[in-house]
Amino acid sequence: MPTPSSTFENFLLACKTHGIVPTRFGLVVNIANQSVSLFEKSFASLRLCVKNPNLATVTDYRYRHVKKFRCSTSRFGTSQIAGSNGTPLGLHRIVKKIGGGWPVGTVFKSRKPIGDTWQGRPNAKVTTRILWLEGLEPGFNRGGNVDSYSRYIYIHGTGDETTIGRPASCGCIHLAANDLIPLFDKLPVGTLVWIAEH
Repeated sequence: MPTPSSTFENFLLACKTHGIVPTRFGLVVNIANQSVSLFEKSFASLRLCVKNPNLATVTDYRYRHVKKFRCSTSRFGTSQIAGSNGTPLGLHRIVKKIGGGWPVGTVFKSRKPIGDTWQGRPNAKVTTRILWLEGLEPGFNRGGNVDSYSRYIYIHGTGDETTIGRPASCGCIHLAANDLIPLFDKLPVGTLVWIAEH
């Protein structure tokens, strides 16, 4: 079974293939394990990039595994297609962050706060924070009927955290509030996200 680090190597290879410079932080979503792993560039790698930005290559980047979180992906499996309710695969980035400063359990509809889970909305689908993802692979998760951004694919909280750890969403990636809020606060817009089956 692939380790978080071996899956991250695939993420770096995808960056190289698409000519995308890896970001300081990287998230790897492993659908088979229902997990999200956070990686961060090492200081040596950051010094190299600052010193010789035109010479640094993907192979020059060294990352450390920071933390692994349980998540929930789609109960419909994986799919790139609009209307499938499947979790899309491939290289993405966080394009918008929504919900900063709102209390844990805030319920969002169309990305607007509409109430709280403890005030009559315990089964709310989107809660606490939203990290909106944009696909970076044209024809695979970007553009046309496979566009992750247009499909409203998020990393977000859920009103029913008992489902975390097994497929339960309608395409998005669910995290527990205690994991989501620190990630939301730490990760800047533009952070790369790699979604893989294994």
